[in-house]
Amino acid sequence: MLVTCALATAVPVLGQTPPQPTPQPAGSIPRTADGKPDFNGIWQVLNTAAFDIQDHHAREGVPAGQGIVVGNEIPYQEWALAKKKENGANRASVDPEAKCFMLGVPRAMYTDLPFQIFQKRDIVTVAFEYAHGLRYIYTNGTAHPRGPIDWWMGDSRGHWEGDTLVVDVVHFNEGLFDRAGNFHSDALHVVERFTPRGPDHILYEVTVEDPKVFTRPWKMSTVFYRRVEPNVRLLEYECYSFGVERFYPYPGVTKY
Repeated sequence: MLVTCALATAVPVLGQTPPQPTPQPAGSIPRTADGKPDFNGIWQVLNTAAFDIQDHHAREGVPAGQGIVVGNEIPYQEWALAKKKENGANRASVDPEAKCFMLGVPRAMYTDLPFQIFQKRDIVTVAFEYAHGLRYIYTNGTAHPRGPIDWWMGDSRGHWEGDTLVVDVVHFNEGLFDRAGNFHSDALHVVERFTPRGPDHILYEVTVEDPKVFTRPWKMSTVFYRRVEPNVRLLEYECYSFGVERFYPYPGVTKY
């Protein structure tokens, strides 16, 4: 009985937010020449949010996982919940990832492939292993360009609040948050917070607003882990070339 109880208390309960890294003393955080936390390096998540941002059980091709949605509830409007289920059932035809399109924000940040941050005073560039994607976060005080604009990755404008990089993102097209069909419209508004929790951990928090799809704002939270293996680097994931025959099923078109 004692063994059973000990095991039971060690297993996280679905719906609970996973524990976050304990904040470290400010002196343990690497910094750039201007005193900001230094996020340069290669990072990756250790979760299954790429499959489903909510808690999910294992099934064929999908590992079980704890979600990154705070509270595990996404406040869909009634029509949108039905649309989410439809998206999941028709992923091959509706998911941008299935066609090797850009994944959008925040989805690109918690996909199951690494990304690299290049940090300068006026701009933070994020390079993704997925499809050689690039993202630019402008930290030079400039405002979003006037819309309407339709971009896969949106437009990102950042500023610092202490040691936290806060990024406001707008100007999206329609897209999905994961392979389970969770989705947003072109009215998506995202606010990201990147907070160091030591030299090799970044707490990543996201507030999501989309009045066309959701009844209220909601949040996600996860952790980025620095890749510290010797000679670690981004490799190639040429998803387009893997599926070119499916994308363009025409005579004379062959795989690369």
